[in-house]
Amino acid sequence: MSKTMIDIDDEALALAAEVLGTKTKKDTVNAALAEIGARLRRQRAWDDLIAMDEAGVFDKGREPGFKSEVRREWGVAGRNAS
Repeated sequence: MSKTMIDIDDEALALAAEVLGTKTKKDTVNAALAEIGARLRRQRAWDDLIAMDEAGVFDKGREPGFKSEVRREWGVAGRNAS
């Protein structure tokens, strides 16, 4: 972890602390940075899923009877099975 002196918008910091539930400036800044990083990872994962779908990776799963076929092979009952 590095130590950096920066000017921070106090109003923005207070709002971020409220949203994040943090108490200290340090915790608020670190939580905000972590949240932004997580948001970027989620966006990249979403973009990857879209690219996979466009490439046809999930086409087999859309075919009629696919779910029941897979469940039968894996020995898994459907949701409505008793």
